[in-house]
Parts: sequence; structure tokens; C-alpha cells
Amino acid sequence: MTAPVIEDLLRELTPQVLGALVRRHGQFEGCEDAVQEAVLAAAVQWPAEGVPDNPRGWLSTVASRRLIDQMRSDHARRERESATAAVEVMPQDVPDTDDTLVLLFLCCHPTLTAASQVALTLRAVGGLTTAEIARAFLVPEATMAARISRAKQRVKAAGSSFGLPDGGELQERLRVVLHVLYLIFNEGYTASSGSELHRADLAHEAIRLTRMVHAQLPDDGEVTGLLALMLLTHARRETRTTPAGDLVPLDEQDRTKWDRGLIDEGVELVKASLAGPVLGPYQLQAAIAATHADAATAEETDWPQVHALYLILERLAPNPMVTLNRAIALAEIDGPRAGLALLSTLDGDERMAGHHRVLSVRAHLLEKAGDRAGAYEHYRRAAKATASIAEQRYLESRAGRVRM
Repeated sequence: MTAPVIEDLLRELTPQVLGALVRRHGQFEGCEDAVQEAVLAAAVQWPAEGVPDNPRGWLSTVASRRLIDQMRSDHARRERESATAAVEVMPQDVPDTDDTLVLLFLCCHPTLTAASQVALTLRAVGGLTTAEIARAFLVPEATMAARISRAKQRVKAAGSSFGLPDGGELQERLRVVLHVLYLIFNEGYTASSGSELHRADLAHEAIRLTRMVHAQLPDDGEVTGLLALMLLTHARRETRTTPAGDLVPLDEQDRTKWDRGLIDEGVELVKASLAGPVLGPYQLQAAIAATHADAATAEETDWPQVHALYLILERLAPNPMVTLNRAIALAEIDGPRAGLALLSTLDGDERMAGHHRVLSVRAHLLEKAGDRAGAYEHYRRAAKATASIAEQRYLESRAGRVRM
């Protein structure tokens, strides 16, 4: 078995083993550390010695031993150590239950910040090392380690039981889980900073985790919608940049190179998600992505359909980014001046003040309206406002094109 295959196997097994240990021992922080040590040991031993017949059992046994060693060395917990030692048995049979979803709920605990939820999810459920997560978000490893440590301490202080919540709390916590997966995918699809436009590892991880959730909640419309949205968006990844790494906008992409397998799967998921009695934001965004995917060329895009879906989304979940995207669709229907008029409604929104997306869309619409000077000014401002080098290059090139 090759190293990449072993790595994929370890990422799949990590949340299963961690979930089993937390359910058995009831302490998230210690179990998570022990599982990470077991995964590191497997990453070293398995390529050289071969994957054991029961890899999940191997990881569970090693992690349990590491956890007990930690308990023994913790002098402040001697009473707990005595109780544990009295019943110390290595797990021969690993339960078949998959606690991945429960673990996701724990990592997305509402007492944590969004940044901490993302980091803890990638570490505990995604199986990424602290160094890998730090590299993905362009922060020092020590900074990410401290963030993850604080997150685990807050989960411990919250005293959460290891299990799925009931009723309305289940839906509310699921909403947080989906939002965290959405954030991970977005950072992978369009990196907020750095030289690369996208980070495929994060996007792939978000899709993998969302597939896990969908497998356990196949009838949830929003879970299905989020997975569809990711697949339809990810299908365009190869055409979003030139070989030199420069950004290619949607209307200039070579649609023959879009991943038709992902598009077909995503479209089927959209149909399934829209068949339910309730519509949610991810279902609507997925329907918009499907509308774009259905057009063989940019000119064939059903812009009235896109605008109508954004209008519903804006009413269902008001958000300035939704209004911004609706302005783009409206401009395609009624002209750039109509789009600019709608965009102006965001001028008083402090969340969007100086945001590079608003500046770049305004520049684009000004260019289409024939205001080259205004477009140049806003392209330049947008380039200075983004931390993404790929976006900076693209916006500077657009500014150069309209410069008078």
C-alpha cells in the first residue's frame, strides 16, 4: 500500500478511533492527543512494515495505551488513574459504530470561535497535523497549536456530553457544523491570502467531511445542498487559473474542461435537495451553481433564473455578499447601471466598507458602463484591499486594460 493511500486511510480512520475513545473514556483533549500520537506512529510504521489486518483496531489499541500512559503520568489525577488501572483492558474489538458526526458536533461547539471550530475540526476529524493546518492558513505552527489547545480547553470547560443533541438543538448545532465545513471549503477554493488562488487539500478535505455528514444524514436538504454546492464549484477548479497561476474569471473559463463527473453528481444532489418541503441557503446556492454549470457558454447562462434564486436567497438569509452577487446578475439582465444602483445600497454597510469584492464588482460594472476612469480607480483600490496575490495580479491587469 502506497504512502498516499495510507495517508487517506489514516484520515478516514482518525475520527472513528477518536470518537470511540472519547465515548469510552470521556475526555476529549487527552483522547485527541493520544490518537494523534497513534496516527503518527502508524504513518512511520505502516509504510515500512505493512498495514495491519485490522488498522482501526491497531490505532485504537495504540491510542488507548498512550492515553493510559498519560493518565499515569498525571499526578493530579491519581484517583482517576487508579480507577482506570483497575479495569485496564486493551480494546480487542473496536465498536462498529461511527461517531464521526458526534465528533463534528463536539468540534463545532458554539462556545468556540469560527476560527477555533475550523482548526479543531481539521485536527480531530480531518486528521491533519497542527503543522499542516498552520501551513494551510499561513500562520506559525506555534500560533495554531495555541489556538487548538485553547479550543480543546474550552470544550472541556463547557462539560459537553459525547452524543448528538436532540430536537431543535440538533438542527442549530448542525447549522454550525455545515457553516464550518463551508468555511473550510471556501478557504480551499479561494484562499484569503498567499500566492496561490486555491488550496486543493482544504477543498478536498471539506468535501470528504461533508460526504461523511451526508452519508449519515442523507435526507437533510441543507446537508445535500452543501455537498452539491461544493462539488459543482470544485468542478471548475482546473480552469480557474492559467498555467502561470493567473486568475481566469467565470465567463472566460474553458467549460469543456470542467469536471463533468462532479457536475453530474452535483446536479443530481441539487434535484434531491430541492425535492424537500423546506428550502435553505445551501440548497439555493447549489441551485445557482447548477444553473451556471448547465450553460455551455457564458452567453447561454440563464441570468433571470440566477437573479431569481439570489432574490429568494436574499430574502431567506439577508447577507451583503448575496446582494453583491444579485447586482452582478441584475446587470446581466438590465444593464450595468441597474447593477450599480443595487450595489450602491451596500455603501452604508460597515461590513463591506473597503471590501475588495465590492470594489472589484463596482469596477467591473463601471467598465461595462463605459466609465474607464472610475473602473481604473476601483480596480486599483480592490487590488490593494486583497491579501491574495493571485487576485492582486488579476485586478492590476484589469486596471491596466482600462487605463486611459
